[in-house]
Amino acid sequence: MARVTKAEAYLVDIEVETVRTDATQAFLKQETLFVEVATDDGLTGTGYSYTIGTGGRAVLAMLRDHLLPALVGRDSREIEGAWRAMYDSTRATMVGAITALGLAAVDLALWDLRCLRAGEPLWRVAGGARQAVPVYDTERGWLQLAEDELVAGALQAQQQGFSGVKIKIGKPSPGEDAARIRAVREAVGPGLDIMVDANQAFTAPEAIRRAALLEPYDVGWLEEPLPAEDVAGHERLAASTSIPVAVGESMYSLGHFREYLQRGAAGIVQPDVARIGGITPWLKVAHLAEAFNVEVCPHFLMEIHVSLTAAVPNARYVEYIPQLRAVTTRQLRIADGLAYAPSEPGLGIAWDRDAIDDRRVA
Repeated sequence: MARVTKAEAYLVDIEVETVRTDATQAFLKQETLFVEVATDDGLTGTGYSYTIGTGGRAVLAMLRDHLLPALVGRDSREIEGAWRAMYDSTRATMVGAITALGLAAVDLALWDLRCLRAGEPLWRVAGGARQAVPVYDTERGWLQLAEDELVAGALQAQQQGFSGVKIKIGKPSPGEDAARIRAVREAVGPGLDIMVDANQAFTAPEAIRRAALLEPYDVGWLEEPLPAEDVAGHERLAASTSIPVAVGESMYSLGHFREYLQRGAAGIVQPDVARIGGITPWLKVAHLAEAFNVEVCPHFLMEIHVSLTAAVPNARYVEYIPQLRAVTTRQLRIADGLAYAPSEPGLGIAWDRDAIDDRRVA
């Protein structure tokens, strides 16, 4: 059998590797939720989720008080059934961030078990489209960086073989945003993708205005220009600009993605496997997007997203933001502009258990 005999959750604080600010917030620390699920056939799967500085204890309480009790005794192979049972047991708080983040940690642990039991890596079990996917760099594009620092960072990323870079926008002056992107484009030439990210900072009229200023610089996409709940505003923006509109990191349900896609409000979808509730719903978002002929470029969490983007045929990019190096023993393999999904069975993340234990929150 493969029934769950034990399920444990704990919280780990991981310090940020560099200063990270955008138009609406700062990345304070990564509050990381770990879930370990043991089964009666002797296997243990590990999953994780995160917040960027607040709410970690609330997610931990949701896991311990509600989600994990609904898991014990279930057949770990029946992942859809387990996901739905946990969802139903917390219906009063779904759709919502705290519950979705907890669900994700459990779901990743169950997928880890599935892959370990099959003796296969996640990218193959989840679909197996191809093992390597293009990678772009965000770590050198934060809003607090001066224009010359953005240029230097983009040139360095280009020299290192990244296929693209992402630059944060949302300066008080639209002209300053445009000048920063222009400087980067002039420095790197036409061969490097440049994406921009507003982190939900604008109204629809302001987003339309700034998109017009950025169009001359061949921007690959305009990410989170408006609050995620403003579907109509994204629809207006998408109809007004040639720049693809990218959304998804702040969306917590399959239905929210469906609404965007049906209304033509998204040209790129960016599901975050933690915020959408795990691998199970992440794959549904990716396949939904494929039905609309829309590409997937997930948000953050490169260590797990590299395998998920490799699994599906319509994934375009994985985002490079290193944040787990303090608690892992192996880094993401990148060569010639491509990130390679791990080939060993399981999720493919080489956890440093001692480092994790050192950072546990009491």
